[in-house]
Amino acid sequence: MARTAIGASLHIGVNVVSGANYEGWTGPLAACEFDANDMAAVAKAQGIVPKVLLTRKATRANVLKGLRAASKRLKSGDLFLLTYSGHGGQVDDISGEEDDKLDETWCLYDSQLIDDELYLELSRFAKGVRVLVLSDSCHSGTVTRAALPASGATGRRPRLMPPVVARQVYAAHQALYDRRQRAVAAAAGNVRVVDPDSALANVTVSGRLTRISARCKASVVLISGCQDNQSSMDGDKNGAFTQQVLAVWDNGSYVGSQAVFHAQVKSRLPRSQSPNLFPLGPSARFMKQRPFTI
Repeated sequence: MARTAIGASLHIGVNVVSGANYEGWTGPLAACEFDANDMAAVAKAQGIVPKVLLTRKATRANVLKGLRAASKRLKSGDLFLLTYSGHGGQVDDISGEEDDKLDETWCLYDSQLIDDELYLELSRFAKGVRVLVLSDSCHSGTVTRAALPASGATGRRPRLMPPVVARQVYAAHQALYDRRQRAVAAAAGNVRVVDPDSALANVTVSGRLTRISARCKASVVLISGCQDNQSSMDGDKNGAFTQQVLAVWDNGSYVGSQAVFHAQVKSRLPRSQSPNLFPLGPSARFMKQRPFTI
């Protein structure tokens, strides 16, 4: 008897961060928890078992625990949905592999999750597992590097940790963030890129990230909130990106592929916020499938 595929999801929404861990900055946002809860509702309606981490529970330890539990549990044919709504940040890149000398991050409640750490965790999912990531934050075009985004309109909140704060936080916790980067570099090793379907290996100049891409056996698709040089804007009920994701999904009425889904979400947003899409691992078939579908 054939095994029935299952779906699991993790939804992260961070409205404020801990000032004690971000040098007094708390970065208040309004809609990130709404985003997480609304995306969890989409997942549940599709038969996916969701887990939600909101603000104080959205710690680095809890997020890594959730990712690792899913990677151990899910098998070929299963689906994992990961959504993040919150600030994007930056720390110094100690490897010298980033053109802008910065690594991008997700600002979790108590600490930042570095982009390479996220990709390393995704590379640990088993062959044949499908992973869809929706990232509604600044620096989320590839979650790998970014120019500084232009200022948003008056009264609007970009989901960006201000660069001056980013520098202060990194300076205060440099040993911690440098140690995490060295751990990723050691885990990635010297793997040769042999997978021609891995588009990420063609769009990044980061040797470390390219090595992670080469070892990724799961089928991963990231749909982001904006390009690397833009801002993902917060709102009162949802972030601008998540709002349009929900609108295009239309309570499950959407029937097209993930590639077309991205295009339709992109068409509904202004030029100042143009969502990005890229795959990691052998994702050609997954790109053609309907989003959120086990």
